[in-house]
Amino acid sequence: MARPRALVVATTYPAHPGDGTPAFVADLCAELALEFDVTVVVPAVPGAPRRSQTADGSLTVVRHRYFPRRWETVAHGAILENVRAHRSAAIQIPFLWLSQACAVRKQAKQLKPHVIQAHWLIPAGASTRGLARRTPLVVTTLGGDLYALRGRLPTWLKRRVVAAARVVTVMNSDMASLVRGLGGTDVRVMPMGARLSVVDPVAQDGPLRLLAVGRLVEKKGFDVLLAALASVPDASLTVVGDGPGRVALESAAAGLGGRVHFAGQLGREALDEAYARSDIAVFPSRPAASGDQDGLPVAMLEAMGSGLAVIASDLPGLNEAISNGESGVLVPPGDAAALATAIGELAGDQARRRALGEAAKVRAAAYSIQAVGAGYRALLRELVG
Repeated sequence: MARPRALVVATTYPAHPGDGTPAFVADLCAELALEFDVTVVVPAVPGAPRRSQTADGSLTVVRHRYFPRRWETVAHGAILENVRAHRSAAIQIPFLWLSQACAVRKQAKQLKPHVIQAHWLIPAGASTRGLARRTPLVVTTLGGDLYALRGRLPTWLKRRVVAAARVVTVMNSDMASLVRGLGGTDVRVMPMGARLSVVDPVAQDGPLRLLAVGRLVEKKGFDVLLAALASVPDASLTVVGDGPGRVALESAAAGLGGRVHFAGQLGREALDEAYARSDIAVFPSRPAASGDQDGLPVAMLEAMGSGLAVIASDLPGLNEAISNGESGVLVPPGDAAALATAIGELAGDQARRRALGEAAKVRAAAYSIQAVGAGYRALLRELVG
C-alpha cells in the first residue's frame, strides 16, 4: 500500500548533517519519514544542494532560490536576527516569501500531499494558507513569529493563517493562549524533539565548567551570563553558537581574564563532547526588546538529556520542562545577581549537581526526538484519516 504523502515547509534546515544549523525541523522530518513520504521545501543556503533525498526515497529536500546567489543570505540562520543585524537584508524578505509560495504550490501540484505542515506562522504558514482548502494544514509556531511580529498587519496575517490551519502546535502553554487569542480553536502544546546524548558528563577536579548553547542574539541572554560570571571568579565558560551578537559578547568577555571561550557552531559529536566536559549548562533566556523570546530551547532539552545540571530563566516553556529545585534551577530572566547566586550555590556541591542532572535526564525523555516524532506522526495520521 502506498504511504501517505506529507509536504513540510520551513525556513531553517541544515545544509548538511551536523553543520551547526539548528536541526529540529530536520530531526522531526526524519521521524515523520518513518510513516510518511516527506518532501521538505526550504530556502537555498550556501553550500546546500538544490535537491537531496534519502537512500530509500522517504525524505526529499527541495531548496528554492529567492535572490541573486551573492546576496542570498537572509535565510542562513535566523531570519529575524539577520534582519536586525543587517537592515539591508530586509529587502530579501518579499522575494523569499514569493519564491517560497511558488515553490510550495509547485510541489503541492506535483505531489498531491495528504497533509501539510508549515513551521512558523510567517512566512511558511502564510505561504501554505491557500492550500488548506483542499489539504489539512498543521502550523507549528516556535516562538519568534508569535512573540516578535507585532503590529496590525502581522497580527491580521497571523489571524488568517490560524483560521486556515486545522491544528496549530506550539512550544508552551503561554504560546497556546496567544494562538487562541488569534482565533485558534485546535491548539496543541507539542514542543520540538531533542536529541538525547549518549555521552555522560565526566566529573573532574578544578574550576567549575559552565556551558551555554544557542544563537548569539539578544533573547538568549548571554550578556546576562557574562555579567554573572564576573561575580563567580573560579569558573570558566564555553559558549557554543554564532550570530550577530558575537562581537559585542566577545568584547564584554574580554575583561574576564580569558575564562570565556567562544567555540562557534559545533556539529553533534563535538557538542556531545562539550556536554560531557561541562558541570553546568546555563540558559539565561530573556525577552528581547522586540518582544521575541524562546518558546522552549531544544539545546536546553539536549543538555538535560545529557545528564547535566541546568540553570535556566523562569520563562514560559522553560519552566514547564524544568521543575525548580528538582530537575534544574530557575532564576528570574535578566537578573545577573540571581544567576550568579545560583551558579555559586551549585559550584561547591557536586552531589547536588549530579542529582539535578539525573532528574533532568529522566525529565528530558518525554521530549526526545523519538517521543515527539511519534506524537507528530499520530497528529498527521489523525488528519489524513
